[in-house]
Amino acid sequence: MIGLFAGVIWAFLSSSVGWNQFTIDWIDPFGQIFIRMLKYIAVPLVLLSIISGISGLKDMSKLGRMGGKTLGFYLVTTVAAVGIGLLLVNVIKPGALIDDEQRIKNRLSYEFWALENGVEILDGKNYRDNPEYDHLYEHQEMSEEEKQMVAEKQAAASENKDAGPLAFLVDMVPQNIILSLGNDKLMLQVIFFGIFFGICMAALPDDKVSGLSSFINGANEVFLKMVDYVMQAAPFFVFCLLAGVIAKMADTPAQVFEIFKGLASYSVTLVLGLLFLIFGFYPTIIRTFIKSLTYRKFFKKVSPAQFLAFSTSSSAATLPVTMECVEENLGVSKNVSSFVLPIGATVNMDGTSLYQAVAVVFMAQLHMVDLSLVQQLTIVLTATLASIGSAAVPSAGLVMMVVVLQSVGLNPAWIAIIFPVDRPLDMLRTVVNVTGDTVVSSLVAKSEGELKED
Repeated sequence: MIGLFAGVIWAFLSSSVGWNQFTIDWIDPFGQIFIRMLKYIAVPLVLLSIISGISGLKDMSKLGRMGGKTLGFYLVTTVAAVGIGLLLVNVIKPGALIDDEQRIKNRLSYEFWALENGVEILDGKNYRDNPEYDHLYEHQEMSEEEKQMVAEKQAAASENKDAGPLAFLVDMVPQNIILSLGNDKLMLQVIFFGIFFGICMAALPDDKVSGLSSFINGANEVFLKMVDYVMQAAPFFVFCLLAGVIAKMADTPAQVFEIFKGLASYSVTLVLGLLFLIFGFYPTIIRTFIKSLTYRKFFKKVSPAQFLAFSTSSSAATLPVTMECVEENLGVSKNVSSFVLPIGATVNMDGTSLYQAVAVVFMAQLHMVDLSLVQQLTIVLTATLASIGSAAVPSAGLVMMVVVLQSVGLNPAWIAIIFPVDRPLDMLRTVVNVTGDTVVSSLVAKSEGELKED
């Protein structure tokens, strides 16, 4: 907590006195070291934890039960997150709060894009043939950097879109487990291997695998001890990480505020939705099903993982600390946490799903495009399905945003509009994802009788 605030204060102070380059050169590298340390611990810890947890389950029906409950809970929370996002964006209408003349210009640019690309105008309206608006159409060129970013995201999205309905199942099976262990974008493959390896260990007599079991459990304890040592220095590392992130965003504090000012209504709507999930939706679920876990107690127990998630913007990098909070603070058994949390780090994208729903409707409002209920439900479905595979894609949120925009016939280049504020909002989205992981693991443990309540 101290490192978090100290990093933000230092970044604004350094930018105001011209020390940004010093911050980037001499302070930010320690933040990058912190993320690297967490990442190299996360992958082997996930593998060893899954194998250790599953190999100790002699009742394979229990494994099937836990798997079904885990995916079911995650699906419910993801759909709820998208629904909350759509409700907020339709009530607040952040895209309609800017100047009407600018919105008409945006609308005309959308219609000409649709005409050039043979895409049907979604709401059937036609502004380009109205001579009243002829003077408003301006063809605005994107910068080279924006063009390159949009092209990269479109290429990645196109690759996912053309892959086929069962491509995500194929992608879960590794061709070479060593390569999968070395690529943090292939976490699902590591999880698949760990589950299969653990099932095979459980199927063999104890005398055949006792030595292997001791090695895996011992190695798992070593990695957990590494987490302890790294987290003792967390305040310093978090300070360096946040100072560097903000220093790279702008050269002066005024520039940081300027970036947010243009997208303030969108940012506020999204932040409201994310904060409601963190402080309203999740605690309500926990309090409903686990009576002993009060509102204050829940946040006290999971706050270390939440602060780290905010600093790193990575569910995978936060995973070792999330596991520690869930096991030691919430009382979830190791069998449950080692199975649920690694899956959640890749499958659970509640924050990302809410963000996609809000962003797509916001950009449609910005261009005076009225999305029907069916089109918005398409967003719900696409965002939910897209979130399943988003962890395996670089810049997951923006790439999946292209898929969602294309699904309802909108211009995928619009991602450039929200790109300037994506990084800071991604930090809060990750907090949502990690909080959701702690909630689902607690619910699964409670249903399996493996939650040690205070």
